[in-house]
Amino acid sequence: MKVILIILSILLVAFIVVQVFAFRSQQNIESYPYSVKKEYENFEIRNYDASLFTSVKLSTKDYKDASSKGFSILAGYIFGGNETEEKIAMTSPVAMSLEDSMTVMFMVPKKFNKETLPQPNQGQIEFREEPAKTVAAITFGGWADNEKIEAYKIKLKAALDAENIAYTNRFYFLGYNPPYEFFSRKNEVIVELEGSGDL
Repeated sequence: MKVILIILSILLVAFIVVQVFAFRSQQNIESYPYSVKKEYENFEIRNYDASLFTSVKLSTKDYKDASSKGFSILAGYIFGGNETEEKIAMTSPVAMSLEDSMTVMFMVPKKFNKETLPQPNQGQIEFREEPAKTVAAITFGGWADNEKIEAYKIKLKAALDAENIAYTNRFYFLGYNPPYEFFSRKNEVIVELEGSGDL
């Protein structure tokens, strides 16, 4: 019994250490810059700055499959899988296009541009310049899956329809936390709007 208690105590301490590390590392990560234009009850309108991303397109619309494969490929690049073996800082959030062939994207730290980024070792990785855009965003907690993402996509569309806000079919999932982080998890579904206008 005493041995079991010791093992459980060690596991608990290790868990706490990992969660503290995850929380602190999130505070120092560069994030996709935006400003809030207007807040509604269930969503908000944001203006995102133009930003550069590394991306990989996958022939799947399954969240778990795309996030696992896409993250692995892009993480390999930023952890040194490039022509200069340079390590590139992780950014937040990880973005995924919600379409039949999902594209997984990591924002490139601002100190880089398309010309200064090292070329990836894997040919399927592309550099993608996202222009400045206006989006609607809805936030939810916990762990994301296909069903939850679809439910919040539907909820966001209904909220926009109720406010007569025109939107495109360009939806994205944004994930902010590593898989080992248990607390304060944050996920979002965003959609690009038809023009900016007076929303």
